[in-house]
Amino acid sequence: MQRQLSAVDRLLAAAGRGLSRLPERTPPAAPSAADATLAPPDRTHAAGLMRINHAGEIAAQALYRGQALVARNPQVRRHLLKAAEEERDHLQWCEQRLRELGDGPSRLAPLWYAGSYAIGATAGLAGDHWSLGFVEETERQVAAHLDEHLARLPEEDRRSRDILSRMRSDEERHGREAHEAGARPLPRPVRRLMQAVAGVMKFGAYRI
Repeated sequence: MQRQLSAVDRLLAAAGRGLSRLPERTPPAAPSAADATLAPPDRTHAAGLMRINHAGEIAAQALYRGQALVARNPQVRRHLLKAAEEERDHLQWCEQRLRELGDGPSRLAPLWYAGSYAIGATAGLAGDHWSLGFVEETERQVAAHLDEHLARLPEEDRRSRDILSRMRSDEERHGREAHEAGARPLPRPVRRLMQAVAGVMKFGAYRI
């Protein structure tokens, strides 16, 4: 007799699908000789920034899959799952870059995934237009965050810079597509709460 999956089982299965896949698109650039010239403090700092971005991509996977789970319109569900697929490429690019820098992902990754999945499902329950609005605002904030990291990366770290630039282009497109699909602008208190939650994740992922 086949065992019926619990809510926790389904969450863990979704996490596995979201995190255990090779990228479908070629990473933006190959490591260059400039990597060898990165001073230890610069390498540590770059790894911390890339660990934040890796954590952000774990959160994006969970957000979009949580939203897709409760989406009412099949077209909105497909939109969310397509965005999640591209975010998995970003996830793998960041993970690969962390290995090249001699570092690894945040040890709090399960927390980022579980919390973001719950937030995504909650946002989706508000309705498809609000869910798309959540996508648009998330991508707007992510693009701004990537701009900040591009300014903070060591000048010699062209590999990380190329990865983040390509990610930013994708994030902007995701936000634009959500807007065109009927996103509803989120109230200011919700946008501020999203920024606060992202700030907690950035603080934790850089260090742990």
